[in-house]
Amino acid sequence: MNKRGRQVSYFLSSQYFSDGLRTTLSILLPSLLLAQFGQLQAGMAMSLGALNVSLSDAPGPVMHRRNGMAISALISFSVTFTTGFARMHPYMLGVEILLFSFFFSMFAIYGSRATSVGTAALLIMILMIDRPLDARGVVHESTLVLAGSVWYSTISLIASRLQPYRLAQQALGQCIHEIAKLMAIKGDFYDTSTQLDDNYRRLIAQQVDVSEKQDAVREVLFKSRRIVTESTRTGRLLLLTFVDVVDLYEQIIAMYYDYSDIRERFGKSGVLDEIARSIRRLSVELDHIGLAIQLPVPFHRPVDSTPALENLKRSIDAISDQDGSTLVLKKVLVSLRTISQRVSTLQKNLASTKLNPVDNEAMEYGRFVSHQEIDLKSFRNNLNLSSLTFRYSVRVAIAMLLGFIITKFLPYGHHSYWVLLTISVILKPAFSLTKQRNIQRISGTLAGGIIGVLILTYFPNKNVQFGFMVLFMLGTYSAQRINYIVMVICVTPFVLILFSFLGVSYLGVAEERFFDTLLGGVIALTAGYAFFPQWESDQLIKPMKAILHANIRYLQLLLDSLSGGKISLVEYKLTRKEVYVTSANLSAAFERMLSEPKHKQRNEKLIYEFVVLNHILSANIATITSAQLTTQQTCYPTTLQRPIKRALFTLTESLRRLGTTPEKPVQDSAGTPLVSLPVADNTTDPLLSDQLAFIQQVSSDIGKLVERVDN
Repeated sequence: MNKRGRQVSYFLSSQYFSDGLRTTLSILLPSLLLAQFGQLQAGMAMSLGALNVSLSDAPGPVMHRRNGMAISALISFSVTFTTGFARMHPYMLGVEILLFSFFFSMFAIYGSRATSVGTAALLIMILMIDRPLDARGVVHESTLVLAGSVWYSTISLIASRLQPYRLAQQALGQCIHEIAKLMAIKGDFYDTSTQLDDNYRRLIAQQVDVSEKQDAVREVLFKSRRIVTESTRTGRLLLLTFVDVVDLYEQIIAMYYDYSDIRERFGKSGVLDEIARSIRRLSVELDHIGLAIQLPVPFHRPVDSTPALENLKRSIDAISDQDGSTLVLKKVLVSLRTISQRVSTLQKNLASTKLNPVDNEAMEYGRFVSHQEIDLKSFRNNLNLSSLTFRYSVRVAIAMLLGFIITKFLPYGHHSYWVLLTISVILKPAFSLTKQRNIQRISGTLAGGIIGVLILTYFPNKNVQFGFMVLFMLGTYSAQRINYIVMVICVTPFVLILFSFLGVSYLGVAEERFFDTLLGGVIALTAGYAFFPQWESDQLIKPMKAILHANIRYLQLLLDSLSGGKISLVEYKLTRKEVYVTSANLSAAFERMLSEPKHKQRNEKLIYEFVVLNHILSANIATITSAQLTTQQTCYPTTLQRPIKRALFTLTESLRRLGTTPEKPVQDSAGTPLVSLPVADNTTDPLLSDQLAFIQQVSSDIGKLVERVDN
């Protein structure tokens, strides 16, 4: 299957498409069924409840999803009830908008699921603002919204019950897909036509995506009691595959060499193009593995990469080897063979009917996932201007109130709540994200409006229009978590067709929707810039400290292994995870800073170098440390340990310069070698001494960058 075919298959079998399909059906059915009995308004109220609670149904363990949907349903009922009565008095409604916008935005302190619950609460409040209901109507509407919420929750939980492993399979498949893309980017480093700086930017951005997908898999796998405790083949396969995939990811990241030097020395030999092709072939095989996990039935026949690697070996041997000049190419070949073996292991596990049991207690899965406590103390502790969530919540409250007041002076239509809806979805904690959403919202609304008008103009048949509406609904709910601009492009024609069914002029709706979107976007962008703004350049020190701290721990493990200490596998994997997560966080923050106004950016070139150097450092640490885990416990001479001690000292000083002292002082593990262990000599690995010296040099370069940033 070619690349485009795999992309389509991944999407159609993904959780995004299945969630979109479930949400579309859950929203459509109440309206369609009740419309047959002349109760369309009641059906639309139930559909609104289903839509609202679907926002909180983010991927994760069934228990967390159930709790999130239950809380969202109760909050939806309460907000609908409160807003229904508050709207009878404009001043009371203004107060509610101000307080609720602040309160529900503060839910962000409790994590992504709580944030979704808060977003759903704001959505139901906004959509109730223009509903002309009397007291009885408010109670009736609130009950119907609650019924719709229960309707969606029931369908979602039944689907999870019928397919208990489906969500984990989809999350793991997407994770493998992103790792395969990263592997292909690594292959581009050996392509002499690729610009190294551009490829580093692509690699860093892709690491962010991989980190997000790995966290999603950990949430689903390690917090699901059914998967961790049961001994079914499917559960064991998912756990074993994820553990192997993370190890494979480490091997891919660790395969770092001085690409500029390699290109200069071997660029004309043609061997680098062979290496690039080998890596890409392996990435394709890995991509097929992810698809086989995500689809019900594996369909791809594995391709044996051994002949290609043998050809590569012959090409390397054919190059004149003077003073060990091809040793680095042989190292690359060894790494490729290791990756190939890991890919083959994954393929064999997929085909095997019996799998080795997983020692869940030894793996200590619970330590690899975060646990968010929801308590009042955390809320109170964030009620100050030093809290970024508090500042964001105040910003949202002011912008929403401002939008509400402005719409009261603009009696141009009956859908002014679109202004508030635009503000709520565009305004984000970081200005760069607000700016990006603003551009996507306006351009997507314009494009979607044109599509909707063309469909309603040239396809007057109501059945055809309904078919288009369902397709746009499916596109909206499938793309809402992965591609915002696609969602906006789909939701606009969906809304226009819906209003045309309700007897409203679609041309007037299209014009009004675009004006409301433009007005809401201007208010959101202004608020993001003027009211307690959060500039990434002011926040970058925190992720910089985090990555330095993680690499210090990583280096300490390397020093422990070189001095004969035994490394705990769990501690090693926890440290490795911390390096990956902090590296992704820093990369994401840096990319956000580049989207901010130029005069708000500081030290962007230095920060970019810092990001790249830390990636190079962690890759080289992983290269040596992962190898140490599989070799005999050995004590290396002091001359080999010295570069790591100096690197540790340099990074520790850099951390202190940024205002933080390491939690634990650097341990001099090599002070008392264990006499019972064999002592390695300098000839055990000719490249080891150079690699350790390179780690020291990279650490020194990081220290110099920190000095310049600090000044």
